[in-house]
Amino acid sequence: MPLENLLAGKTAIITGGTTGIGRAIALAFLTQGANVAVNHLGLPSDSGHLTSLISESSSLPGKLAHLAGDVRDPATGPALVTFALSTFNVSRLDICVSNAGICTFTPFLSITTDLFSNTVRTNLDGAFYIVQAAAKQMALDQSPPGGSIIGISSISALVGGGEQGHYTPTKAGVLSLMQSAACALGRYNIRANAILPGTVRTQLNEEDLRDEGKRGYMEGRIPLGRLGEPRDVAGPAVFLACEELSGYVTGAQLLVDGGLFVNLQ
Repeated sequence: MPLENLLAGKTAIITGGTTGIGRAIALAFLTQGANVAVNHLGLPSDSGHLTSLISESSSLPGKLAHLAGDVRDPATGPALVTFALSTFNVSRLDICVSNAGICTFTPFLSITTDLFSNTVRTNLDGAFYIVQAAAKQMALDQSPPGGSIIGISSISALVGGGEQGHYTPTKAGVLSLMQSAACALGRYNIRANAILPGTVRTQLNEEDLRDEGKRGYMEGRIPLGRLGEPRDVAGPAVFLACEELSGYVTGAQLLVDGGLFVNLQ
């Protein structure tokens, strides 16, 4: 029997929340009763994703709101926090998911300074800005203080990748950011944890996975025998967001990879 209403009445923010893993987490939170404000870039090319998310969420218990903004901009994090509180007419932020990220597979010797800089600014700088903004609200501007912060890192935080020299350092950085946040924010009853997905089918890797040979090779290394789907990450996110289920979990790294990492050892 599925658990219900685990996040009833909670307020959550999610960056990069209209596609892929962020979208799956948003829908899972909404299903569990949370009100969710998602950040997105607001690009015309992404309007279809937003429209379908709004439609899909309309029948769920929680309420959805959305705000355009670039996570590379330090102002985007505080703006999303303020937007969520005002839209849902609440004084508490309970959950923050730092999910927005980019990855363009590129041979190491071909990584340009622009590609490296943009990846770092989006994946790592953007994570810091949103996490700090959420933490300030959770620690200083609500009573009692507290909340759950979740950083979407990657198995790439633990292993290298021949075409990910610009990407793997940022995901290791997100993991480290969550560990440092856990140390710094525990006194405020704020938990900070990282989820490390393995190979999950999203818009970031759909072109790469069209190669049947490469896809078969990757599936062959995963003990569960399949690639991940965004919904596979949503359940662990609900677990880490829910005080009743994970109230004594902070500074953790939760691999969601079908067993890939241990099989590589």
